[in-house]
Parts: sequence; structure tokens; C-alpha cells
Amino acid sequence: MFSLVKSARVRLHGHANNTPIMISRTLNRLVGAEVYFKCENFQRIGAFKFRGAFNAISQLSDDQKNRGVLTYSSGNHAQAVALVAQLLKINATIVMPHNASVIKREATAGYGAAIVEYDPEKTSREEIAKTLRTKHDYTLIPPYDDINVLTGQGTAALELFEELKHLDALLVPCGGGGLLSGSAIAAKGSDPTCKVIGIEPALADDATKSFYSKKLHRVNNPPTIADGTRTPSLGEITFPLVLKYVDAMKTVSEEAIMEAVKFHFYRMKLVVEPSGALGLAAVLSRAVSLEGRIGVIISGGNIDGSMMEAILRS
Repeated sequence: MFSLVKSARVRLHGHANNTPIMISRTLNRLVGAEVYFKCENFQRIGAFKFRGAFNAISQLSDDQKNRGVLTYSSGNHAQAVALVAQLLKINATIVMPHNASVIKREATAGYGAAIVEYDPEKTSREEIAKTLRTKHDYTLIPPYDDINVLTGQGTAALELFEELKHLDALLVPCGGGGLLSGSAIAAKGSDPTCKVIGIEPALADDATKSFYSKKLHRVNNPPTIADGTRTPSLGEITFPLVLKYVDAMKTVSEEAIMEAVKFHFYRMKLVVEPSGALGLAAVLSRAVSLEGRIGVIISGGNIDGSMMEAILRS
């Protein structure tokens, strides 16, 4: 599996941004550890999702590209597929919930994708996608439960280890488990002693329950501010990979997530969406034990102005 992440790294060269690694000396003094943030909020489309989308779509056959691609996403993967399709001159159709982030929906449409909205209280995105695939024969690019997608996403962690060489722990946000499983594969391949810890909201703790029970749990439409983690469960592919490569799962409160967004903004001058701030939320709330060199994946920075204002005022 590590070889697939390394191959994806080569495939993404010149297309994905090699995003910066940042530190906060204030944070390091506060927690007594060296914390390194891999800033995927500076990735194309403002999130790590570009990596997986490009790695998957660029490998499609000409016939598949001609038929067009389809995905379902609340935002970041939607934007990623839309942009990659634009770059590769492929038609893209995106199934998005009607309550998706305004900035993410507008960006997706701006890249030229056709958007099909749905009400998550009445139907599922998977059902709508199945109908569209049957009718149009699109190629589905899943947001996380796909080998090419998740190994592409793992290149963010691979870049982190290429620069830093060694980490005692790596904290990774978890929704459907694509970034987490890909990052864990990259971490264990680069530095087998590194402890990989997945972080998710306490209100959306399906992955944590699944990890410790070894049985797949679901949490449908969790009311968390971290919209990128509202996936109901880990996937058929990502679940066993998380069990194999991840060392622990931890959860954080909504209050901790908002405090992390504020710390990123005020102290590090970074715009980070709630899902992207999960790692820092775990650090600040002491959800994880900290010592030595700690890596944190900031998964994205796509946040509506109104939400950021509300968080900063909280």
C-alpha cells in the first residue's frame, strides 16, 4: 500500500501544491511539545481532497473520461472533483445536500460542474448517485472509499515525513476515513514508530466506536459544526485500513473545535474550517497525550464568512 502512496506522489507532482508546514511557538510552550501543522488549507480548492480526486481521475481510461464523472459530497471533495474535471476537460456531476456550505457549493459550480441537490432528511446521496449512474453511465469517484482516492490523500502525510523525517505522533481528522487511512499508510511506511491518531467530533463518533468495537457503527446526519465529518460511517475499504494502520481514535467537543478555529485565526493567522481544526482541538483540549514531535494535518480552510464570524464571536 505504501508503494501506491509513493506512486500517487509522483503522479501529483506539478499538479498539487506541496503545502507548507507551520509551527506556533506559543502553542509549543503551552503544551510542552513540538507541533507541526501540514497546511492543506493552502492546497488547491483549499483542502486535501484535490490530491485524491486528481490521483483517481487522472488514471481513468479515455472511455471513462468521455462518459464523465460523478460524485457526492458536502463540499471539499465536490470542489476537488469539479476542478480536476475542468483541468482534464471532463464533464462532472456532483450530488450535494441542499444545506451544503454556500462557499463550497458556489466554488463547485464555478469550476463548471453540474450540481444535483438533495434533502438528506428524505433520501441518501448514494441512492441519487446510483440513479444517475444507471441513467448516464458516469464513473463514480467516491469521496473516500476508494484506493486511488485515499492513497492520493495520503501524499499530504508523505510530504510531511519527507521534510521532517520523524514524528512521535500524527493527528489526522476523520470523516469517512480516506485521509486518515491514507495518512496512516504513509506514516507507517515512512516512520513505523510514529503513532497515528484519528480525531473526530464527539457528536460524530462513528469511527471511534467502530475502531474500538471492531464493528462498523453509523451516525446519520450528526449535528456537528465540522461538516466535513458528517459522513455516516467509515467505508468498506477504509474501515479495515484504519483498523490495520491507525493506533488510536479520540474525540473532541464542539467547544474545543471552535476554540481551535479561533487559535488558528488569532495566533497563527490561518483560516481553517472546523473539520480542519480537529487536530489542534485535540491538542488544546488534551484529548491526546503530548510529548516529542507531533504532526497535525489541517485538512482544509473552506469556511463561510458567516460561520467564521459566529465562531470568532463565541
